[in-house]
Amino acid sequence: MFDKFALLGFGDGGWGLALLQGAGITISIALATLPFGLALGLVVALGARSQRAVPRLLATGYTTVFRGVPELLTLYIIYFGVQVLLQEAWRWLGLPGSFSMPPFVAGMVALGVVLSAFSSEVWVGALNSIPKGQREAAAALGLTKGQAFRLVVFPQLIRVALPGLGNNWMVLLKETSLVSVITLPDIMFITTRANVTTKEPFLFFGAAMVLYLFFSMISAWGIGRMEARANRGIAAFGGATR
Repeated sequence: MFDKFALLGFGDGGWGLALLQGAGITISIALATLPFGLALGLVVALGARSQRAVPRLLATGYTTVFRGVPELLTLYIIYFGVQVLLQEAWRWLGLPGSFSMPPFVAGMVALGVVLSAFSSEVWVGALNSIPKGQREAAAALGLTKGQAFRLVVFPQLIRVALPGLGNNWMVLLKETSLVSVITLPDIMFITTRANVTTKEPFLFFGAAMVLYLFFSMISAWGIGRMEARANRGIAAFGGATR
């Protein structure tokens, strides 16, 4: 039995190094997707709360589509469908060679648009929780709308939205496993290939489970620290008023 665990080692015939490289790809694509997805989600949320009908309609349609379509299908559409469209545009422009979308970029975009659709709901809830008087006070101080959002609204927005965004991150971390289907060598791609080679599914998929659980535990700890830091001023103020 212990001979089987040698397959997870770093020596000859061991898959340890490949698993670490796959873990690096998993974390890399998650970290690359997070700012893209959250920033796009905030834009969608602002559109959903716009006083104009067109931005509200576009935001509603966007969230409806990408929350309703399976993440795997979104990945296929972007990696295969969008790539075909870009290749046609490439030829139409008369550019030399051909266009090929890297799997990493396709995975980041696909996971990012899905993340933005779900995070937009978190942003909307957080925006609705901030009293209108905060913006009115900022305007009374002579701040522009952009300055008011950056200096007054956004710091409060992060504090309120952080728990929901933390959940979005945890979901994103698990959804990175989908990129294995477009040959990106993440944890799932490496463990699947190792299983095919060694016929040891329990060993390698168990190793994948341990890696994902490790990343989730570290993430939960980090999110908890960020929430505590974001709320420390509120806690101090609340303690002073008792």
